[in-house]
Amino acid sequence: MDNKDLLKSRIGMKLVRVGKMVRAIAIQKFSKANFPITPEQFTVLTAIIDHDGLYQRQISALTLKDRPNITRIINILEKMGYVTKTPDVNKRKIYKINITEKGREIYNLVLPTVAEHWQNTVKEVSDEELTSCLRVLNKIKSNLEEKLNMQI
Repeated sequence: MDNKDLLKSRIGMKLVRVGKMVRAIAIQKFSKANFPITPEQFTVLTAIIDHDGLYQRQISALTLKDRPNITRIINILEKMGYVTKTPDVNKRKIYKINITEKGREIYNLVLPTVAEHWQNTVKEVSDEELTSCLRVLNKIKSNLEEKLNMQI
């Protein structure tokens, strides 16, 4: 595909549009289910569950959310009793974030809705197509990560 055709395909715009649609539907589903957390908070909670004991900066890098946003979300999750912040032993204003039992409970409560949302998102997409799509997206992600200069 030459540059002109690549630009006409609008891959970036399609990726952004799909991402926004997925997020909008997730917000609707969370609201309808009366979950006490938002999809954005669930994303951060998932990162913490997958990597318990990370620093806020590391969570920021994993979720691609800026530091003020991560700080806000973690503060909310802490007030709800879903995470704890432990000061680093060597540095004063750096915290390790850990999941609480209550955090695991809310994660497990929300997870089936999130899984159903993703199943609906990829319905009529074969396993082969999905695997191929993920492989291509991972290559694109790697290309972008080489150029991304995030302050973490």
